[in-house]
Amino acid sequence: MCLAIPMRIVETDGRRAKVEVDGVQTKANVSLIEHPAPGDYVIIHAGFAIERLDTAEAEERIKLFSELGDLMANPDGNSSEGTPR
Repeated sequence: MCLAIPMRIVETDGRRAKVEVDGVQTKANVSLIEHPAPGDYVIIHAGFAIERLDTAEAEERIKLFSELGDLMANPDGNSSEGTPR
């Protein structure tokens, strides 16, 4: 199974960019994105930015990933704060 992660471009250096989500930063190849710029949200798959997202869509996808992570960490339905969902 493959997973594509929405991340925000922090800085660019030609075909490479530093990207970030939830405080985690990594490098990605942005050569497939036209005019990548800091602040852009992109989908990262296998180290490549493969699609640009608008901010609202990116934030919604990041929220869904966070909720999925919470569900996987707490399969009994209790959130990490200890309150039932």
